[in-house]
Amino acid sequence: MRRSVTAPPEIPGLEYTRLLGSGGFADVFLYKQQLPRRDVAVKVLLVDDIDAGARERFVAEANVMARLSAHPYIVTIYHADIAGNRPYFVMEYCPGPSLADRYKAKVLDVPDALRTGIRVGSAVAAAHAAGILHRDIKPANVLTNGFGWPALTDFGIASTLEGEVPAHTTTTLGSVRRGDASATGNTGSASVGLSVPWSPPEMFEDDPDPDVRSDVFSLAATIHTVLAGRTPFEVPGRSNGTLDIIGRIERGAITPIDRPDIPRSLTAVLAKGMAPRRADRYQDVVQFVRALQRVELELGYAPTGIDLPNLGGQDTERPADGGADETRMRPIATVEAQPRPAPAPIGAPPKAAPKAAPKAAPGRAPKGSPAPAGEVEPTRLRGVVPVVEEAPVAETVMRPRRTATDTEPEAAPEASEPDAAPPSRRTAILLSVSGAIVAAGVAAVLIATLGGGDSAPKPTHSAAASDGGGLQVQVVPDPKPGKVTRSADGKTVTFTWKNPSPEPGDKYQWSVVATNIDIQTASTPQAIVRNVDPKVQTCIQVRILRSGRTSSNPLKECT
Repeated sequence: MRRSVTAPPEIPGLEYTRLLGSGGFADVFLYKQQLPRRDVAVKVLLVDDIDAGARERFVAEANVMARLSAHPYIVTIYHADIAGNRPYFVMEYCPGPSLADRYKAKVLDVPDALRTGIRVGSAVAAAHAAGILHRDIKPANVLTNGFGWPALTDFGIASTLEGEVPAHTTTTLGSVRRGDASATGNTGSASVGLSVPWSPPEMFEDDPDPDVRSDVFSLAATIHTVLAGRTPFEVPGRSNGTLDIIGRIERGAITPIDRPDIPRSLTAVLAKGMAPRRADRYQDVVQFVRALQRVELELGYAPTGIDLPNLGGQDTERPADGGADETRMRPIATVEAQPRPAPAPIGAPPKAAPKAAPKAAPGRAPKGSPAPAGEVEPTRLRGVVPVVEEAPVAETVMRPRRTATDTEPEAAPEASEPDAAPPSRRTAILLSVSGAIVAAGVAAVLIATLGGGDSAPKPTHSAAASDGGGLQVQVVPDPKPGKVTRSADGKTVTFTWKNPSPEPGDKYQWSVVATNIDIQTASTPQAIVRNVDPKVQTCIQVRILRSGRTSSNPLKECT
């Protein structure tokens, strides 16, 4: 039996609007903040008595959220206080649907699931960098903000990496209803809140000892859920009670996703993330999201950026290899132009390597330490477009012809060729070859910068605006306002909008702002909303969908 919702508290400077939702530990209400004027979500905790322990947990959650609020994919907290013995948080209002609402209406496509998983993974990695475990990652705790980005919330049972697992006075595992997603694990006299279908096996032990790999498990289970339309260990047509699910989690019995569009590499990444043994999983969230980035690249998509905080003084000493495993923004590697030593005439027998290194061509003197024999320090022509990489980029270098001292033997020269070339001819060959290499390098840079010539469209924005990456791509335009009309009885509203630069194949994604339960896709710039209350304002959000990408800023139209 569901509990009744508590009455919204009276909060100075805030005007109550409506209920947003309720859970096991809190009710969430929509308020209108008077100054500055904006919608805010107020989370009111369910406590019978705000004793010292409850106050301590309330303050701890407020401080945790405040430390992480600056992250773009974590819900921002504005204020925390106690009203009439009821603790509450004033938080960012996220009008879009949660991941739970989205996948129940329609499973996510693979690019959207990858993009969402990497962004949420960035938020979890930021929490870990601050020394905080989330411990309750699941679709219902990933909201959608006004820009359409995921926003991780509900750090109510989070814990520090060094601290104890927090306890909540809730029911125990044995009293949980069959099929209920929420449960608790015993920890002595109290119990620990958790959500069973997305929880790792170590959370069901008598004394749970979660670490960062526990959050990896829950994040992988969340991505699996939004792709499959059901939790990873739920088996259609069979008993899926709490104890059934726990048994499958402990055995690692993942139910396969029956979708032909999911690549095997993504299935393998999710399976490793949900391995029963912690040692078999990715050892941190950054490793996991890097694996998701590799799947994006395999499918031909630009990798979604990983947003990590600048830890400042918390940086550790850099490894001797310069941090080759770090995620960094590097310029694209292009052909390096460098002068070559005078080539031996065609057909001439190999000669012994000179004792001294040959002189560099004028204007190409090496910098710093002397260059190896037979080579000079290259003059590097680099592109200006950064890419995300996991290891140093392998540079393409034009090497001089091998001599007799090289380890690999050359083919025997033909005796019919001339014996030697005059010095003037060697100089001409050197200059012509060097000039050709320089021209090739410059052409590569121009192609990388201009995108293939004057005939190709020139982007005005980069993918960093929507995907967090640095690849220069053409962005999808934002829709423009159109007309809003009501039917005679006022119960049907027709919204229209404009596509500022339509292209063949363009579609439109829209949803009703009040519920945002179902995201609709239309082939024409028109949406019809039926069975609305004529006395209540009706609003929708619209984005243009083009080649798997959507416009960055949604259009909001209201009656």
